[in-house]
Amino acid sequence: MPSSSSWGDRSVAEETKAPKQHADADWAQQVWLWPFKAAGLALDSYMQWFVDQKPAPSPAPDQTPLAWTTPNAVVLQLQSMRLRKFSRGNTAQQPVLVCAPYALHGALVADFAPGHSLVEALQRDGMNRVFVTDWRSATPEMRNLSIDNYLAELNVAIDEIGAPVDLVGLCQGGWLSLVYAARFPGKVRRLVLAGAPIDISTPSELSKMVAALPQQAFEQMVRQGNGIVSGEHMLRFWNIPFSQQNVEATLQRNLGDGSDEAKRLLDRFERWDRATLDLPGFYYLEVTEQVFRQNLIARGRFVALGRRVDLAEVRVPIFLLAGDDDIVVPRDQALATVPLLGTPPALLERVTEPCGHLSLFMGQKVLSQTWRGIARWLQADLGGVAGARNQRVKRK
Repeated sequence: MPSSSSWGDRSVAEETKAPKQHADADWAQQVWLWPFKAAGLALDSYMQWFVDQKPAPSPAPDQTPLAWTTPNAVVLQLQSMRLRKFSRGNTAQQPVLVCAPYALHGALVADFAPGHSLVEALQRDGMNRVFVTDWRSATPEMRNLSIDNYLAELNVAIDEIGAPVDLVGLCQGGWLSLVYAARFPGKVRRLVLAGAPIDISTPSELSKMVAALPQQAFEQMVRQGNGIVSGEHMLRFWNIPFSQQNVEATLQRNLGDGSDEAKRLLDRFERWDRATLDLPGFYYLEVTEQVFRQNLIARGRFVALGRRVDLAEVRVPIFLLAGDDDIVVPRDQALATVPLLGTPPALLERVTEPCGHLSLFMGQKVLSQTWRGIARWLQADLGGVAGARNQRVKRK
């Protein structure tokens, strides 16, 4: 793994040659744009719709930070995150920690808007002690933070909450959560992995793009940012606009009635999309190389805080959620985690939904139906496993 002082001097154009994929895909003809495209997918790729390639002019975006939907308090401030607590009613219940993706967008993906909030959905179904990792945008002082730093601070947060916790990993928060559960098995009671990329050997657009680039291309991007990968910079270079139809499909509701609520949701979605996170360069290079290129987690060769983690030793109850139409983490990739685990089959749940990636966390139907089943599973007595099974599981 290259250190921050050994980033190559060769240009991306010298390192890789990109064939023309489509006549109207200009970015595919410009090799220097590939790192930004691959980075967008590898970090989050929430913009999974490919619409008009000519962005329409728009007024200057509102830079005011979006407010959280559900009342909460910051109970711990660490270098990498703010730990947010969403509590009401019986606070003696089992705690649930939502590990948000540390990617292009922030943790508000878990609490986007009324009717489109995972936190709200969990509370509605009886989960009164919900916490969320609100990852901080990287500053120059954070440029050398590694995956180990994020695991260590996740461990501090869980100690603050009180182990064991139920851990809910969203997208890239999923591989981080699974690695944590393997490294600290006594601190996780149950695990939910939603749209989580674990075994990258199962094909996806993300894995293909990362594999197509030499590591020097990613190093070049980090060097150009002085050790920081700028989310705003990536979004500006990617610049694929969304349409109202795309947002409707993501949120799983009709926004074409011209109502004030519909206008507010569209505006909020656009502002959410533009509120990007910067990433530490060292962390970014570790993720692209170890997780997405070498597939070390799935191969049992990933070292977390000084110890190699073996997914076959993970035996906690696990619930996997995948989207049939997810191009970021395809269904087959999300479910490829199953044979890697040591969890007994009776304690494994798998559900697929006819939706894309973002809809797993923001979609009205998925939140009101599937996450209700997940909340009940989290609260069920799994001593009677047969009676605790989710009837909506769709077996491959």
